[in-house]
Amino acid sequence: MSKRPNKPPDSRMTRVALFLLALPIQAAEEADVLVYGATPGGFCAAVAAAREGASVLLLEPTGHIGGVNTGGLCFSDSNQTVRSTMLGLFEEWHRRVEADYQRRGVELPYRVDVKDHSAWTYEPHVAARVTRELLAEAGVRVLPRHALTRVVKDGTRITRLETAAGGFSARVYVDATYEGDLMAAAGVDWTIGREGREAHGESYAGRQYPKQKLSIRGLDDAGGPLPLVTATEAGDEAEGDGNVMVYSFRLCLTRDPANRVPFPVPDHYDPARFEVVRRYFAQEKRPHLLWDLYPLPGGKFDANNGIGKQFSMGLVGACNGWSEADAAGRAAIWEAHRQYTLEFYHFLTTDSAVPEKLRQELASLGLCRDEFAEHDHWSPQLYVREGRRMRGAHVMTQRDILETPEKPDPVVVASFPIDSHDCRRIGTAESVINEGTIFPVRMPGRRHGYPHHIPYRSLTPKPADCTNLLVPVALSCTHVALSSIRVEPTWMALGQSAGIAAALCARLDVPVQNLPYPDLRSRLLAGNQVLDLPVLPELPPKPVSIDPASLPGLVLDDRQAELQGDWSRSSNFKPHLGSGYLHDDRRGDGRSSAQFRFQVPKTGHYELRMAYSAHETRAKTVPVSVTNGGRRSEFLADQSLPLPSGSLFRTLGRVVLEAGAEATLTVSNTGTDGFVILDGFQLVAVPE
Repeated sequence: MSKRPNKPPDSRMTRVALFLLALPIQAAEEADVLVYGATPGGFCAAVAAAREGASVLLLEPTGHIGGVNTGGLCFSDSNQTVRSTMLGLFEEWHRRVEADYQRRGVELPYRVDVKDHSAWTYEPHVAARVTRELLAEAGVRVLPRHALTRVVKDGTRITRLETAAGGFSARVYVDATYEGDLMAAAGVDWTIGREGREAHGESYAGRQYPKQKLSIRGLDDAGGPLPLVTATEAGDEAEGDGNVMVYSFRLCLTRDPANRVPFPVPDHYDPARFEVVRRYFAQEKRPHLLWDLYPLPGGKFDANNGIGKQFSMGLVGACNGWSEADAAGRAAIWEAHRQYTLEFYHFLTTDSAVPEKLRQELASLGLCRDEFAEHDHWSPQLYVREGRRMRGAHVMTQRDILETPEKPDPVVVASFPIDSHDCRRIGTAESVINEGTIFPVRMPGRRHGYPHHIPYRSLTPKPADCTNLLVPVALSCTHVALSSIRVEPTWMALGQSAGIAAALCARLDVPVQNLPYPDLRSRLLAGNQVLDLPVLPELPPKPVSIDPASLPGLVLDDRQAELQGDWSRSSNFKPHLGSGYLHDDRRGDGRSSAQFRFQVPKTGHYELRMAYSAHETRAKTVPVSVTNGGRRSEFLADQSLPLPSGSLFRTLGRVVLEAGAEATLTVSNTGTDGFVILDGFQLVAVPE
């Protein structure tokens, strides 16, 4: 197979970067700051500490520098962040990417200095070049293939980090791994998996079911689970577990014949492995491509796991144990994900169960000849969305993001929506459903999440655990909070702040917990970090059509709902509850859902009524469910049906509700074929 060599610009910085990477390891065994893990948070921490005048070692256990930013994630999640709060090294890195293209006369579809919500896209080899140059300019000593073997401590201080290639010492350490490896080896308290709802009072904790059940059998002829099904029982929805959200690869693909490399044929393809997907296609009325594809410069695509899809690039359940595994164990898990991706591609492009149009669309794509040439054009970086989480000085929770966003010691302003991928796939004799997704929780009427502070205390261990370690990636938070924090822009900003803090602690010779915040704040601002919460423009009030308080029974208006996914607000059709209603723009993609939480004053039977504006373009099968006291009732609402004369509501059916127990009502656009209207619901007590 012929290869087209990758030829970066012949710049002095590139030559310096390559020189520094080639220096013998004996040249630097001690430093002011040692950063372990060359993730985006890691290289930003190293650069920031070096710019503060510290000598810096950046150790990476693998041979790959840059994490997923240089490993295939090329559709920056900055497009869903309040851009004005993400400056510092995050913005500088993207400006350098933009400048790299400009020097070569390549026009990008965006400008970094324009803070709109266009996608900031790039190619992996460009991201890698920019990252190497940034580290070289800062004078960071980069040591790939230096996996941690042991941590030596004196009391609460780390004194030495040992690898197979030698030992390294620093005054302050930064764990920037996705997995929290240094933190765990240093004896710092940590957790992994999902908390239950009672642990921190988080409504999005526990088991989550925003996706609609597929009416397909999830068991084989012997009654066992089909391949790719991870459980046969749902369990208690309020309980937590040890599962983490699904991992996948971010593949860089192309249709360009001059650059396209065919997908490798999997070593041991078994078509029976995809029987559950075959059953899905057999009943799906609107089949779609199961991979998300984002256009990139150079005629390429970033292929991602589709959060709204039941089956996609992520191998559900296979990532559990990754963080706790040794190098051999991680290599086996990495290979299992690669094998699954190759087999799934083969199935989607060759199996007759897949519609021919979709087979041809995916088959036209191949790997890129000019990307990851040393790895047969396959990314060496698995997309580790979630690993260990420190139990530190302050544990961030859902409340810190949605209710109490302001903190006295901020190091970052973040605003990515709460967004978790699947954790389990449950199959029974009647159905299959993915569990664990938290569809993006955004501010009502806005494209972004809730702006909130991340406090310095969430980067510091408890003093009894360690006093010279900062943890900006596997920081102290719950699974729900991590689902908002976990994106690379936020981790880059956290890495920069941790690097500055580490350099200050080394210079002042103080435990990380005792660093004076005014000193840290001053240096963060000097590094162009944003620390003040943005003042967002007020949405103008709209006139009320029908006051919910004027109606009998328990009335749930759309403004009381916890929203996930994209909803658009309108008031065109009247009458309606309150000042308007929401609709899903007729997407029917399963990504938009709303959940109401309520309690009834008296145990008994209740008539459930739905408010909507009837029209022929409305969805005919809107899934609605009510859960309370161990009972679950499900309905399908036809919003094209006219409402009874003089009424705002149509009755869906009856439910039994218990007083004193929280009830949840959920509506979504899963499997719908028209506009889904979310106006409100009414519950009226009726005789048994």
